[in-house]
Amino acid sequence: MKIYKLLFLLLIFIQLSCNSQQKKINGISFVASRDTISIKHISPIIKAQGNYVALMPFGFIKKLSSPTVIHNNDRQWFGETKNGLHQYAKNFQTADVKIMVKPQIWVWKGEFTGLIEMNSDENWTILEDTYSDFILTYAKAAQNLKADILCIGTELEQFVLQRPTYWKELIVKIREVYKGKLTYAANWDEFKRVPFWADLDYIGIDAYFPLSDKKTPSVKDFELGWQPHKKVITQIQKQFNKPILFTEFGYRSVDFTGKEPWDANRVEGQVNMQGQVNGLQAIHNQFWKEDWFAGGFIWKWFHTHAKVGGEKDNRFTPQNKPAEVVLRKLYKQD
Repeated sequence: MKIYKLLFLLLIFIQLSCNSQQKKINGISFVASRDTISIKHISPIIKAQGNYVALMPFGFIKKLSSPTVIHNNDRQWFGETKNGLHQYAKNFQTADVKIMVKPQIWVWKGEFTGLIEMNSDENWTILEDTYSDFILTYAKAAQNLKADILCIGTELEQFVLQRPTYWKELIVKIREVYKGKLTYAANWDEFKRVPFWADLDYIGIDAYFPLSDKKTPSVKDFELGWQPHKKVITQIQKQFNKPILFTEFGYRSVDFTGKEPWDANRVEGQVNMQGQVNGLQAIHNQFWKEDWFAGGFIWKWFHTHAKVGGEKDNRFTPQNKPAEVVLRKLYKQD
């Protein structure tokens, strides 16, 4: 009788383990556009085995010291607005793809959002008020859509570090209107200092860690490069007992792609498909089988699938590259 009981418990454990693997977030960051979308834009993501998309409405500020967040107006692209979010999300949900709503800030000329900083208390108050309006607009939209995850900010280090009380209070306000899971997308060198991880459901990291100085790092090179970073990630995970979510990850198909993976400004550079492939294989090897790792969202994917990426493209998208084939294989395993 004891043997049968042990076998039964073993079967339950195996089933739970399988279910755990199936629940990994195999996510894709879906770029907002001028257009509405339909199943023809979603089909390539389903083929790539994506089970989540990050949808990214935008707010704008004029410069790093400007306090006013402008959002949801007629001058924005459709996909960057509340109506666009709704249209995109409903189409993805119809196709059984889950949603993370990830509102983001764009600073004019593309300056780094982590450096947004005000020069007076008055301007900090304006920034806080307009950012609250921005994020609560999309928290309510996320609730109406029954989106699975809401990301409350992306790479806003100085704003977060200098105004921690505001962020704590903002999270309370968000939870009053949105009942799903919350995360914040911390930059790879910021996540250790975020003061409110205990108040969220996932520790979110934009995982552009420097991993190798080689022109074409091998999978082993990438994995060796991950070791010191993975050690810190696991320390933070244990400290807060929250799952890790890579709110963004990815590599450009360019030489030296592991050296400064965050660098999107350097347009020049020799196309290197193998470096991108090896980086994706290594990050999957290192993280996707860890129990404490929730999954991640590859950066980035455009709706006009047939017209982007390809053999001459050295940017982040895996579309129409060997990286897309590898991504499909890796996501299918989970």
